[in-house]
Amino acid sequence: MIAASAKPLEGSRPNIIFVMTDDQGMNLGYEGHPIIYTPHIDRFAEKSLRFKEFHVSPNCAPTRAAIMSGAHEFRSGVTHTTAEREMMALSTTTFPQQLQKAGYETAIFGKWHLGDIREYRPSQRGFDEVLIHGAGGIGQDYEGSCVDFPPNQVRETRYFDNVLLHNEKVVKTKGYCTDLFFHAALAWMRKQNEADQPFFAYISTNTPHAPLTAPKEYDDRMLKRHPEMKKANRRWTMIENIDDNFGLLMEKLEAWDMLDNTLIIFTTDNGAPHKRGSTNFNGGFKTGKGSSYEGGVNVPAYWYWKGVLDQGVETEALTAHIDLYKTFCELAGADYSETGQTLEGRSLLPLLENPNAEWEDRILFTHRGGFGKDLEKASHENWAVRTSRWRLVGEELFDISKDPFEDHNVAEKFPEIAARLSAAHYDWWDEMVPFMINEDNVWEKEAPLVELYNKQLAAGGIPEWMPEDI
Repeated sequence: MIAASAKPLEGSRPNIIFVMTDDQGMNLGYEGHPIIYTPHIDRFAEKSLRFKEFHVSPNCAPTRAAIMSGAHEFRSGVTHTTAEREMMALSTTTFPQQLQKAGYETAIFGKWHLGDIREYRPSQRGFDEVLIHGAGGIGQDYEGSCVDFPPNQVRETRYFDNVLLHNEKVVKTKGYCTDLFFHAALAWMRKQNEADQPFFAYISTNTPHAPLTAPKEYDDRMLKRHPEMKKANRRWTMIENIDDNFGLLMEKLEAWDMLDNTLIIFTTDNGAPHKRGSTNFNGGFKTGKGSSYEGGVNVPAYWYWKGVLDQGVETEALTAHIDLYKTFCELAGADYSETGQTLEGRSLLPLLENPNAEWEDRILFTHRGGFGKDLEKASHENWAVRTSRWRLVGEELFDISKDPFEDHNVAEKFPEIAARLSAAHYDWWDEMVPFMINEDNVWEKEAPLVELYNKQLAAGGIPEWMPEDI
């Protein structure tokens, strides 16, 4: 362990790079995966401050809404991933908006998934630089407004040579999507660094979400290491590509002498698609994406800031995505006293300054959402309540301190705990119902990004665009 300086971090104004992958879960060599090769992220994890008990939502858009709003996703109207229920309420004040007011430049590269209608897009929600695909993934096409650009919907080539939204303009790019998002982020960050401009960069990859597509050289590389495999596991090769890009990120930050004033965070948005006994991997958890058990929401979270944060240490404090809002604002010296929503998270600064700091117990609420019209029925399904020791999933109670993989239901042994946490869930649900403003939304017009693409195509075409060399 390398101890860092004990200087206060509030208002220290570092650059902040937040890397979040899609559906990766525990699929890392560092987390015990037996085949996957992720040396760059593994080394990063080894020297990072690691949050062992970092919790997100069970799937994509909900996690992103909770991060942007500093509150449970239901509070900003996001209850699912499609059918207009992924649209973050316009009353929500995002933390990038607060960072902008504090003099930060802000950028997103990759996946947004909080609304494709213009006023919901990131350029209207606090981001100065935007390079994103539409919908919840490249090429996705759902009923309503959640539809990506038409050329991206060819499944065989979906993650290559994509049409993307660059700020307010539709552009045609070259290459594999993850390579492009990291490359564009690095080019933008270098420019901010040269201007001595503090920044927040959100690198939000759509990989390794299905469809499972990676450059062929990654398949070849895996099969060379493991000739006994009949074919490469594409989810794993996609992650190995992410790892190479993450390695490039760290290499460039060091070459540009940026590590001393830059906080880098690596995490993922939910557990990987997984069922115990399948060939998928989720670090020993019995479930994965979409689940209210630990496997759906407990994800890696590695934080590194050279010479400032303790290196190679782990904290078991119960933390969550809703904590990032206040944390980032306090680091940036941004005022978050006025927001359109009630902030529910905590600042992580005490733990960043001292991983063993006292941390008061708390209750985290999980609900998978996507529940349809019957909210009374939905209140009884797909939910969990978590404290530092306990997780109640419906009528099942688990003592996480002794049973982190939830193998033993102890509800009968501790009925008073189960009853207390169950009551907390139903009280919380009743409070959330009025915020579920998207449940009856219907979008009957042309999908916004399809309309934008067709208008620009007719008016003058779709220009080619690539980031500057790095």
